[in-house]
Amino acid sequence: MPYSRIAVIGGGAWGTALAHVLSLQGHNVTIWAHEPETVREIREHRTNQVFLAGISLAQNLEATSSFSDLSETDVCLLVPPAQHLGAIAGALKDHLPSTTPLVICSKGIEQSSGRLLGEVLENAAPGMTIAALSGPSFASDVARGLPAALTVACANEAIGEEIARSLGSRNLRLYWTSDVVGVQLGGAIKNVLAIAAGIVDGKQLGASAHAALVTRGFAEMHRFASAFGAEPQTMAGLAGLGDLLLTCGSPQSRNMSLGRSLGQGQTLAGILGQRRAVTEGVFTAAAMAKVADEKGIDVPIARAVHAIVEGKISVDDAIQDLMTRPIKPENDISL
Repeated sequence: MPYSRIAVIGGGAWGTALAHVLSLQGHNVTIWAHEPETVREIREHRTNQVFLAGISLAQNLEATSSFSDLSETDVCLLVPPAQHLGAIAGALKDHLPSTTPLVICSKGIEQSSGRLLGEVLENAAPGMTIAALSGPSFASDVARGLPAALTVACANEAIGEEIARSLGSRNLRLYWTSDVVGVQLGGAIKNVLAIAAGIVDGKQLGASAHAALVTRGFAEMHRFASAFGAEPQTMAGLAGLGDLLLTCGSPQSRNMSLGRSLGQGQTLAGILGQRRAVTEGVFTAAAMAKVADEKGIDVPIARAVHAIVEGKISVDDAIQDLMTRPIKPENDISL
């Protein structure tokens, strides 16, 4: 049966955009937000000006701050900050039917443990079906009804296909795959690489440097994901290369805009102090460095981003270190 009763967990830009477009499709959608003022604004004004300004939200979209209002849910989209996914899922799971698929829409790796969000979710909500939704998509584009294409991943491909068919629309095309690991990692890693691309832009290093950064970043993404068993086709698809190109190509990306500000000489504390929305790449860079140490994966760009945001190295020194690494063959995936 198609999934028509949908819960969206997280009232940020992406959660609000998904809830809005799914409501316009005629689904019964309830969005849960941590901030009471966000719930109140959606209910009373049909807007979310802090996180998704300029969008008039669907009249049939429901909003709540209580998990108990989600007891009749066919599919649940999880869109909280990645570092809070485990805690929120643990509090949520007893309010949902046990048959409800949990779809990870957040993009990141748990910083404290280095675990993928799917592993975090398995621990927080054991026995429930887990899926992931990712791909090249800015929240404002999707909310405005502009065309976009994403990938749904689920180990049970029949469920993944049904999620894709139920949630897809004329302007939101969904593909499906069984590679849950690859879809998660593409969305997480591209945030780190977008910070690096932003630094290149902020330092005005030119289009050639940007192209080199994105290309070598994709090789790094592929190398890191392969260590977890991700499929090469996934990394070359929407959730991998597609999302990388989008996020590294526009300052509309929170991660790229943060990198641009770092490249212009601003401090991390100063940049984050002006933001309400979370910049996931900062946390994922630390997680990637941790996992790379444990698994022996070569991730020089991610390490450089982590060192920069931690204040361990200057932007100029990090660039110099990357440009003076030993010469290596390009087609060796281990390098």
